[in-house]
Amino acid sequence: MEDSNERPRARLRVALFRHSSVISFWTISIRYEEIRAYLQGWMNYFGIALKYNDSVATDHWLRRRIRMCYWKQWRKPKKRIGELIKLGAPRYHAILTGLSRKGFWHLAKTLSTNCGLSNEHLEKQGLISMRTLWIRIHHSR
Repeated sequence: MEDSNERPRARLRVALFRHSSVISFWTISIRYEEIRAYLQGWMNYFGIALKYNDSVATDHWLRRRIRMCYWKQWRKPKKRIGELIKLGAPRYHAILTGLSRKGFWHLAKTLSTNCGLSNEHLEKQGLISMRTLWIRIHHSR
């Protein structure tokens, strides 16, 4: 039996990397629109049967995956450091993270990446939270 989070994650992987040939803000906004449409439909259909912990785990995974996409877009260390500082990450941590040779997935969970690309910033960009959708479905009165 497959993990309950595997079906939405597989579909979200496709949505995140479908437009990888053109790198721009426009691409990110299209990704957010596709993710929003898919998550809202999926949560409206399967959300009643989904456990809270599963929705939170998938939400964490999605945010980390999006941070990884941003990290891949900022190809050069100078660009990475500059973007993290511009987004509000501590300067010292931004420099250490920007010069790191670790992989994209690992760096998507660092302090400076989470400070710069915070949940609030991602929400302003248009990302919808599975946790919020779950709460709206189960506690609407």
